[in-house]
Amino acid sequence: MKSCPDVVIIGAGVAGLATAALLARAGYQVQVLEQHSRIGGRAGVLERDGFHFDTGPSWYLMPQVFEHFFELLGTTARRELDLELLDPGYRVFAEPEVAGEPGMWVDVPYGEERVRAVFEALEPGAGAVLAQYLESARHAVAMAEKYFLYNPFKSPRKLLAPEVVRNLDQLTVLLGTSLEKFIARRFKHPLLRQILGYPAVFLGTNPAQAPAMYHLMSALDLDDGVLYPRGGFWALMTKFADLARAAGAEIITGAQVSAITTKPASKLGRKRRAVTGVTWTDRDGGANHTSAEIVVSAADLHHTETQLLSARDRSYPQRWWDKKQSGPGAVLTLLGVEGELPQLAHHSLFFTRDWEANFGAIFGDDPTVPDPASLYVCRASATDPQSAPVGSEQLFILTPVPADAAIGHGGADGGGDAQVEEIAHRSIAQVAQWAGVVDLNERITVRETIGPADFARDYHAWSAGMLGPSHTLGQSAMFRAQNASKKVAGLYYAGGSTAPGIGVPMCLISAELVLKHLRGDHSAGPLPMERS
Repeated sequence: MKSCPDVVIIGAGVAGLATAALLARAGYQVQVLEQHSRIGGRAGVLERDGFHFDTGPSWYLMPQVFEHFFELLGTTARRELDLELLDPGYRVFAEPEVAGEPGMWVDVPYGEERVRAVFEALEPGAGAVLAQYLESARHAVAMAEKYFLYNPFKSPRKLLAPEVVRNLDQLTVLLGTSLEKFIARRFKHPLLRQILGYPAVFLGTNPAQAPAMYHLMSALDLDDGVLYPRGGFWALMTKFADLARAAGAEIITGAQVSAITTKPASKLGRKRRAVTGVTWTDRDGGANHTSAEIVVSAADLHHTETQLLSARDRSYPQRWWDKKQSGPGAVLTLLGVEGELPQLAHHSLFFTRDWEANFGAIFGDDPTVPDPASLYVCRASATDPQSAPVGSEQLFILTPVPADAAIGHGGADGGGDAQVEEIAHRSIAQVAQWAGVVDLNERITVRETIGPADFARDYHAWSAGMLGPSHTLGQSAMFRAQNASKKVAGLYYAGGSTAPGIGVPMCLISAELVLKHLRGDHSAGPLPMERS
């Protein structure tokens, strides 16, 4: 066996573990260095007093991307995961018309016909319009998967495929129109507009800034449905780690990488430097340097570029980031609650009436914490009893806020910084009122908060954002930071802060893009399955 790995991967989050599994299966000797004592990265876990909380992703969307990834590893999602279809997919609460009263709510069920009936009940004629909208969304998904998401953008000719050229007029409209305007031209009811516009938050942006191409997101929840992996996303992370190790990858936790080292190189065209390895500190404080010809950073790209690389090696220096827009920050509130909470579905969304003001507060020129805020609440115990003790429920409340570390750190039982705890307090009160759970605060037995400063400290998150660069037009597809260094041969990037973007499915695709770069594969679509 070689004394040094072929590949060193920085970070054992979704992208790092996925890249490790793919490259190890492809025959590379892989070592993963993770700074924390556990794997998972932002897809973390918190366990306390019998409660089990996912502290990161919780929506299992784009199942075809997961299935494709598992097939590349010689297995299937069905074999590896215990997936349950959620019905309803989620519940939506509207801001109450009368202060102090519960708000109206609607369930978004599984199946297009049933969703169309919900739309029709709120706005006559909207059911038929939704059918056309979803047909367009399905087509956009197919085009994205075939030509954009898996594309390393090394060959411009791939974007001139006959199918792309035939659809150029439609693509121009979808790229040149905001998602907000695209929806508003088709639907009048404010709640329907919000149901179709909220996926922009998953993309780290405002519906008024996201290109209408992202209406494809509606095909993922309204058409495909929403799944849940039993055990939560932490179970998914442990499965990825198991598959990586089974393929031969080594995962070292407590390994803090301080530098990516390089050397002069010749005959590499514009890339005048080449990777030599990484310098890191182990859990005992020992200094190490691991030599490797290939380094994949699955850490936050801003941290990689501005802290781990010398100035001469940076493809994306600070001046590049100064022109970019971060996705939102977040205050996460994790609650253990006595008794049942039937008022809440597995996934619940709370939408403020003044949608424009809500997003303007977060993304505007003078960012402030919106009050009230549009919230996301996950009640995993509705589907997974093992996530909470018998007779109790657990809640995860996500409050989008500006990406600003000054908002502060979270803590246990009200012990976080003052602004974080105040945001959490308001969010709990909002859920209690809008959903009609009047005694929610009195039933809380466990309370943990996580603030933007925790994202900055724990994940080196650029601007303390929870997601990464937002998916505006100028930060999507070929305009997003790509997966291979422009300056250093042998250096690659994976994860939500690089192409193709934010979310667990995108992180899996970014791992596949790294493999395509290593193979010199410039194809636009997913890698074909290897048949035995």
